[in-house]
Amino acid sequence: MALQPQLLEILACPEDKGPLLYFEAENALYNPRLKRRYDVRDDIPVMLIDEATAVDDAEHDRLMAKAEAEGIEPTFSVDG
Repeated sequence: MALQPQLLEILACPEDKGPLLYFEAENALYNPRLKRRYDVRDDIPVMLIDEATAVDDAEHDRLMAKAEAEGIEPTFSVDG
């Protein structure tokens, strides 16, 4: 089951407060600015800095390419 759109609209990285990319098929939210991945377990985002996974350059590139190919948009826009 995917995260609800209303929830995605308000989810932000707990560290830099910026938007995330939601990879539904991988059960993960990703912060490309900090290269940090947050798991989604049992349809609940685990938004704890200590539980985030650091992503290396190769994984970052893969995730960014996937987001572009699949049209994955940030959880919210930072444009005013």
